[in-house]
Amino acid sequence: MKVIDKIALILVIIGAVNWGLIGFFNFNLVEMLFGNMTIIARIIYALVGISGLWAIKLLFDRD
Repeated sequence: MKVIDKIALILVIIGAVNWGLIGFFNFNLVEMLFGNMTIIARIIYALVGISGLWAIKLLFDRD
């Protein structure tokens, strides 16, 4: 597994944990740590989203 694949997987897991916290406890960890839609929070959301798209590729890898 390449380094970029591992980074993408870690970010996807962070996003999944954050969505789980929102769903179960109405608690947004990213918002709590970085503020409501600050530039840093927006960058984190964007990176998690891009990582989710990258993770689609991992489904079809033959490694």
